[in-house]
Amino acid sequence: MRVVVTGASGLVGTRLVSALRERGDDVAALSRSGAQRWDPQGEPAPVTGADAVVHLAGESIAQRWSAAARERISSSRLVGTRNLVAGIERAEPRPRVLVSASAVGYYGDRGDERLSEDSPPGGDWLAGVCVGWERAALAAADLGVRVCVLRAGVVLDGRGGALARMLPPFQAGIGGPVAGGRQFVSWIHTDDLVALYLAALDDARYEGPVNAVAPAAVRNAELARALGHALHRPALAPVPAAALKLMFGGMAQIVTDSQNVAPERAQELGFGWTHPELGAALADALSR
Repeated sequence: MRVVVTGASGLVGTRLVSALRERGDDVAALSRSGAQRWDPQGEPAPVTGADAVVHLAGESIAQRWSAAARERISSSRLVGTRNLVAGIERAEPRPRVLVSASAVGYYGDRGDERLSEDSPPGGDWLAGVCVGWERAALAAADLGVRVCVLRAGVVLDGRGGALARMLPPFQAGIGGPVAGGRQFVSWIHTDDLVALYLAALDDARYEGPVNAVAPAAVRNAELARALGHALHRPALAPVPAAALKLMFGGMAQIVTDSQNVAPERAQELGFGWTHPELGAALADALSR
């Protein structure tokens, strides 16, 4: 199978490209700076000849959300995805399947409410970005393409992403629960996220939104304890929400919002997690 992957140089993209090539797929890895370049803001994606497309490109949300940053985050997803679908429309023949990234930020701050793929979106800015992002990807269905949108939780990978950003204070012994620690964190090990992308490419039953999270969300305090245990460090220093907002502005909601997300669709389809338990998942992620 020939697979085009956008955002191929990112944390998940590099892992996915390796997994595809290891199993024998022909991969065109698109990025802004790689051998196969594509500017998502400027032109339709070059997907001619592809059997499938995985869309991961998008500005990192792990930055202070100034007005300019919000525009980059939103535009990279909405305009970039529209340009991708424009490339799919031009292709002859068209790819059979598009698997597009999204995030559990779709649901907004929902407290203890158990959230499935059928739950309505939140009403904050980040939820609105996710709604527009998904709508742009799902437009490819009108072109006869099967579309699956993976709403990923916090990705556990010691080499990058949210977990890598959490490590320094915990390694220094000053980590701890954030904003009281009661909020739910929906998470997934990188291995399982990559496996879900592969399943969504291969299995025609994967269509529409699929929550890409581990079977059980955890409270933030439990995540802090598990991370401290994995690092053999104390994890008792609380971090107030006000301090986070002062440091990161609106971006603080990524760790203060509560999202108790269930992977109902993946479970219905029989997906098997390699790392379903938080403690073992953290230990594995940090060992690499």
